Amino acid sequence: MNTVTMPHESERPDTVILADGSYPAGRVAAALLTNAARVICCDGAADEFAARGGVPVAIAGDCDSMSDETRRRFAAIIHCDHDQETNDLTKAVRLCLARGWQRLTILGATGGREDHTLGNISLLVDYAALGAEVRMVTDTGVFTPINADSTFESWAGQQVSIFTLASDTLITTAGLLYPLVREPLGGWWRGTLNESDGARFSILTTGPAIIYRRF
Repeated sequence: MNTVTMPHESERPDTVILADGSYPAGRVAAALLTNAARVICCDGAADEFAARGGVPVAIAGDCDSMSDETRRRFAAIIHCDHDQETNDLTKAVRLCLARGWQRLTILGATGGREDHTLGNISLLVDYAALGAEVRMVTDTGVFTPINADSTFESWAGQQVSIFTLASDTLITTAGLLYPLVREPLGGWWRGTLNESDGARFSILTTGPAIIYRRF
């Protein structure tokens, strides 16, 4: 069974995708951005990243929200895609996968508009299906998509929520305060506000799910 670790401020992520939501301010999220081996910005996120001294290896999106200064400075690494059937985050993920960068940490994908936040979180399932080893780190915790039984690094009292997008996905847990046994969560709220009992917990699932662990 795969074991999923917790992000740590000393970690050096292979690839960070910086989305154009709230700029990472939490201790772990900010450290992951600083320590990243490479950073890919989603369109307008490049403006603030550059203003803070960052230099992305690529900028992806529909190129409708970055400044003219950013457009001129980084012209050689901008990848414009005007497809309106996908968002800028998906375009950045696809660019990474095309280059063989599969271990992805997404930052800045929450905050601002709540509809964008929900959309970005739900897309984690799609990115995992494309072959990405992906997680979304926020200032408060980490979202991880799974499509098979998994064990998660944790600690006693850590807050945990489980989300499924399909009504027929059945969830069984071990190591959580409120156990589930082949439970059809059937939506976004029924698996929320759980808690870890110890150093790890396990999720058995019959379909894709998204697990949230709070820092």
